[in-house]
Amino acid sequence: MPPAIAQREDILINVTPFETRVALVEQGSVQELHVERSIQRGHVGNIYLGRVVRVLPGMQSAFIDIGLERAAFIHIADLRENRGERSQGLTPTPIEKLLFEGQTIMVQVVKDPLGTKGARLSTQISMAGRMLVYLPHDPHIGISQKIDAESERIQLRERLQALMPADEKGGFIVRTQAEGANDEELSADLEYLRKLWSSVQAAARTQPAPALLHQDLTLAQRVLRDMVGPTIGAILVDSRTTSAAMLEWARVYTPSVVDRIQHYSGDRPLFDTANVDDEIARALSRRVDLKSGGYLIIDQTEALTTVDVNTGGFVGGRNFDDTIFKTNLEAAQAIARQLRLRNLGGIVILDFIDMEEQEHRDTVLAELKKALSRDRTRMTVNGFTQLGLVEMTRKRTRDSLAHQLCEPCPMCESRGNVRTPRTVCYEILREILREARQFNPKEFRILASQDVVDLFLEEESQHLAMLGDFVGKRVSLEVESTYTQEKYDIILV
Repeated sequence: MPPAIAQREDILINVTPFETRVALVEQGSVQELHVERSIQRGHVGNIYLGRVVRVLPGMQSAFIDIGLERAAFIHIADLRENRGERSQGLTPTPIEKLLFEGQTIMVQVVKDPLGTKGARLSTQISMAGRMLVYLPHDPHIGISQKIDAESERIQLRERLQALMPADEKGGFIVRTQAEGANDEELSADLEYLRKLWSSVQAAARTQPAPALLHQDLTLAQRVLRDMVGPTIGAILVDSRTTSAAMLEWARVYTPSVVDRIQHYSGDRPLFDTANVDDEIARALSRRVDLKSGGYLIIDQTEALTTVDVNTGGFVGGRNFDDTIFKTNLEAAQAIARQLRLRNLGGIVILDFIDMEEQEHRDTVLAELKKALSRDRTRMTVNGFTQLGLVEMTRKRTRDSLAHQLCEPCPMCESRGNVRTPRTVCYEILREILREARQFNPKEFRILASQDVVDLFLEEESQHLAMLGDFVGKRVSLEVESTYTQEKYDIILV
């Protein structure tokens, strides 16, 4: 599809008292999914008054209490003073000379808590509006890199400078949505952000740390601020209350999208109209089937995400090289969609099927970049390495879909496999031998899962009898239906 021709996209918003879900749908296919639960709203963008609880000179970082379950983390590179010194070519001041335990400091969350890690913080405050991002501590005007035309960039910078009050000490970044905006719209966004910052400063003067000074918009409001563009058609909301609130917010901040917001009152659930729930189930699977018969295997670890491309049952090409090439082309489009759909971030390693011809590699890489260009998240894509891998990064600010909706398996403890019943049997036999050397009970009673007990009664019955003779004690078996395959207890009677 040529870049100039954009497909229409609809936004579906499903609201319940406990959860809000948003799906971006293009031609009946879900491209993005966002979930926000009322009891675990994300913290990115929130501004807090925090208290420094520990400074780590060796790591040039500090832990700050902002009132969350775990202390948040700030690195020297995210301190405003450090950025200023580096931009002037000066030697950065060590963190221990900038922060001290007990110090009160205003910070903003730039990355939500992930796994065992606390939230990542910055003192470089930024507040996003519809068309502008306000930088109260940075007297600088920047223009979004996605605004390509140099004449448009120059014009936007000049217009914004003319609109800024004489006493303004901060700066702004002009967002992509500002293309085509008039001075009245820019001025309204500018004033809104200045008032917002004034309210944050007032709260900081009156509240003790730790305290929440400013909370980012709800998911439904962020949809209007960040996702709505020229390609967006209808915005369907299945909650009358939420649609009314969105209309009220849009009339003030995004009047151009008011006519696209509609309350959905159909008989079928809104997400059923685009099979979104089925798509969510598929997005939680390791395997993604391609139309050609090939498939992807997606594995997410704490450090990185790997995507392995396989031909599967696809044999449709004129020859083997052609089959591989076509599978990789289809995989490039599917990978771009899956990264958006699953909200995968950090380092991503793509293992395409090896291609002999350089022309094929170049074409697949170009197709991947073209498909990724529709993603609003910042990314970098490197070419093929000597091992035939493509390395890329995708900015990670919120948890992936799997981390939001799933938890580690209690059966395998997130290893991805469990010990076999026979392995558990032999572990139990060794444990009884150890216990017999230290204690002298009348009987050893084994509590284990049905599969383990069945194996002891059948194939491993001889080994169990030999053990009983060796230790000179009776060994009995009892099924514990609540135990997983790996769990067992040995009771000394």
